[in-house]
Amino acid sequence: MADSLDASVGVVVVEDSAYTRAVLRAALEPAEGINLLAESTTAQEGLEAIARHCPEIAILNIGLPDMDGIELTRQVKAALPETRVLILTGSDREETVLAAFGAGADAYCCKDVSADKLLDALQQMQEGNAWIDPAIAHIVLDGLRESGATEPDKIEIAAADAELAEMLETWPLTERELEVLEKIVDGRSNADIGEILGIGLGTVKTHVRNILNKLCANDRTQAAVRALRAGLVK
Repeated sequence: MADSLDASVGVVVVEDSAYTRAVLRAALEPAEGINLLAESTTAQEGLEAIARHCPEIAILNIGLPDMDGIELTRQVKAALPETRVLILTGSDREETVLAAFGAGADAYCCKDVSADKLLDALQQMQEGNAWIDPAIAHIVLDGLRESGATEPDKIEIAAADAELAEMLETWPLTERELEVLEKIVDGRSNADIGEILGIGLGTVKTHVRNILNKLCANDRTQAAVRALRAGLVK
């Protein structure tokens, strides 16, 4: 079960399926710390609702009738950069996932996600992290494993990763941080990591913060990608 969010988080849902809206409503309305501000069935209505309510989080269906969720994400981010976007979809295609994050999405979630996982995603987003549904994450990360990750002593780090190489040389990841990093790559939440490794949530958060700093990453997804490309995790 996800922890309660630290403060009330306003959410706007943009989803054309009445069934999916009902499922989301059932998950979100009883959750402590979540305020479901509005529901919209089209991208245009969604943009208007988001502009009106300025939510912390917008949950967007990728397959809306008047605009795809990727373009909607771009428009939301252009208008309200501080609003974090969760893409809701039935697609697990790698190119779609990458396009969504390229448009500025902060999380990517399957429509059949459990309520607990959805709340985990919202909590990660509130903490400033990106989140990929574990059911999807392995597809993207496996692609990285197949396309470029090698042993750490054999990797050729590009010029763009020079800062990462220098950081790891002077401030290497500890054994425990590597264990936490492996769980991040597997799409585990902080609560899951703490339970698996037998450490407290506060300790997990400290390790995650140190990992992000050492990998020069802005969020968990970027850290996972960099770890795979550098051969830190297989």
